[in-house]
Amino acid sequence: MQSNKISVKQFFKYLRIAVSGKEQDFTSGSIRRAVFMLSIPMILEMLMESIFAIVDIFYVSQVSVNAVATIGLTESVITLVYAVAIGLSMAATAIVARRIGEKDRQGASQAAVQVIGLGVFVAAIISVIGILYPQEILQLMGGEEDLIAEGYGYTQVLLGGNVTIMLLFLINAVFRGAGDASIAMWALVLSNGLNIILDPMFIFGFGPIPAFGVEGAAIATTIGRGTAVIFQLMVLFFGWSKIKVGFKDLVLRVAVMLNLIRVSLGGIGQFLIGTSSWVFLMRIMSEFGSEVLAGYTIAIRVMMFTLMPAWGMSNAAATLVGQNLGAKKPQRAEDSVWKTGKYSAIFMGLVSIIYLIFAPEIVSWFTQEAAVIKNGALCLRIIAAGYVFYGYGMVIINAFNGAGDTKTPTWINFICFWLLQLPFAYLMALTFDYGPMGVFVAITLAEVLITVIGILWFKKGHWKSVNV
Repeated sequence: MQSNKISVKQFFKYLRIAVSGKEQDFTSGSIRRAVFMLSIPMILEMLMESIFAIVDIFYVSQVSVNAVATIGLTESVITLVYAVAIGLSMAATAIVARRIGEKDRQGASQAAVQVIGLGVFVAAIISVIGILYPQEILQLMGGEEDLIAEGYGYTQVLLGGNVTIMLLFLINAVFRGAGDASIAMWALVLSNGLNIILDPMFIFGFGPIPAFGVEGAAIATTIGRGTAVIFQLMVLFFGWSKIKVGFKDLVLRVAVMLNLIRVSLGGIGQFLIGTSSWVFLMRIMSEFGSEVLAGYTIAIRVMMFTLMPAWGMSNAAATLVGQNLGAKKPQRAEDSVWKTGKYSAIFMGLVSIIYLIFAPEIVSWFTQEAAVIKNGALCLRIIAAGYVFYGYGMVIINAFNGAGDTKTPTWINFICFWLLQLPFAYLMALTFDYGPMGVFVAITLAEVLITVIGILWFKKGHWKSVNV
């Protein structure tokens, strides 16, 4: 009994340390403790990110089915922004973690400045396209005329303000690579808190603020994320983390920039493959009408909520791999990945049981439309069947990225998404008339295959010799 009390007491002690960010050396000592200290703030950070999605769907589902479908179509396009942001953030995390492991904080700061500059440049191009062509984008995605008329403002605001998405990703990736995961977490707490408060005000109207409908969700989200970016920049410039940026650092460093681009190309490539596959899947789903689209969108948003802890643990693995390779401890890097993968798989397995049993009830929290509930529950159950594989696979794939080996996951994604998932989804859903179920099964099979190939290749150990 006494030992249990001590363990519970230690758990909450470590929890406080993890959230406060006081522990910052992850290249020595207990690997389990290092995984815990990094994972907890990263899991909380990812949960905050997924709450964005849940809150938006909760309020927007009270507007109309078309409004929910608009979010689904726009998100499938905005994932192309995420692809660039995540690809660059992989390079940022890998290079910053390696420099921190090498005790080169100046090099880490220089990498941070260059990746922010790259992010702003890319976001500016996407903003122009989003502001000028929101209706055409929704039309290209298969949106019906009434959906486009009601929802194009959401697409315009979200794509137009995508710099907030880009910088939130990139600067948090810098903090994670440095081991300052708690700062990244607090940035998301700030942006998410503002989104929760502002969402109903801008969607339904409040005082002098008119009711913007679904467009209001995009306005609230952009304000929340923008405020968090300002907080991040303050942390960087005032030196409240391991990474401190001064005005002298605000110059173009060609060698650092080219190294970032080199490492990020693989990351951008792997997520462009994944997200373009996602866009095509959404296009297939649009063939079955707004009710199916809405059910699919709600199910994916719900799943993102529980996928985020696995993403958090996979980010912890990436940081541990980068820092320990920088400290010339490859075996410790490998051991960290296997342990983190096991914890992630256990968590995802428990979640899958809940989804398999309670899928209709969970979807009904967001809508009372019978057809939407039916399709959402079907999606939730089929995809949750592979959750244990997702949990392990995310950690393995992100471990490659943490080592700077972004090419390997790119090839794995190409094989599993383009050569398997898309042809299988099209044939099952449209050619053999299995409808939405064909798409859901294709998603699950592809993720299982990614995990199997990832584990086999990780064991070969080529990632340990990658230089960044």
